[in-house]
Amino acid sequence: MKNELVVVNSPKSPEAEMFRALRTNIQFMNADSEKKVMQITSTVPGEGKSYVSANLAIAFAQINKKVLIIDIDMRKGRQYSMFNLNPRPGLSNFLSGVVDSDFALQKENIENYIQATDIENLFVITSGSVPPNPSELLVSNKMSKVINSLVEKFDVIIFDAPPCLIVADALIMARLVDFNLIVCAQNITKMEELNKAKAAIENVQGKVAGIILNKVQVTTKTYENSYYYGTKMQSAKPKQRKQRRSE
Repeated sequence: MKNELVVVNSPKSPEAEMFRALRTNIQFMNADSEKKVMQITSTVPGEGKSYVSANLAIAFAQINKKVLIIDIDMRKGRQYSMFNLNPRPGLSNFLSGVVDSDFALQKENIENYIQATDIENLFVITSGSVPPNPSELLVSNKMSKVINSLVEKFDVIIFDAPPCLIVADALIMARLVDFNLIVCAQNITKMEELNKAKAAIENVQGKVAGIILNKVQVTTKTYENSYYYGTKMQSAKPKQRKQRRSE
């Protein structure tokens, strides 16, 4: 299992604690609702949206939530490698109907594409074979049926989506999920691009629930004084907030 799965491999680290705090923040945000389907995207490649998706999923699984990650980054999906899973068949194979002959009899049921991970309560649908038309696959009626069929079987569903300023995939899915989270990276993400990403999602009637500021150098000492995520985007610029110490 990859070292970047810090919630498992370094459970006492500041990074792991931050994912648990993010999980709690999302739970409070949804306290009066049944919102369980989220999409995690970014503005451009390299901001860490797959890393965030995987670790947040683990954090939910550790409190006995049945969690499913669906990797919809059909061009450069990473979830299979992060959890040491078979890359195929995956979502693209289900949506296109193109599978190996030995899997043909099972291809019509999305549940046959779900793989268990080594982490209890955590499951993954990989992105599958690289198709020539990922956006067209996602816009099909079959994709909506996927969500409807799985939402009753899992407590939390996380879509790991491509960067929303690079391809249209995340924007296609934005209004089909309950809410969207945008990952940005310190010293990488431009505020102009973050503004564009937020506006693009909202223009397709998607809900932006917050931003996650990634790639901040955090030590145990600095963690005591600051968070590196935000749960509500009041403006384009993410701000660090002071955390009051408990006595």
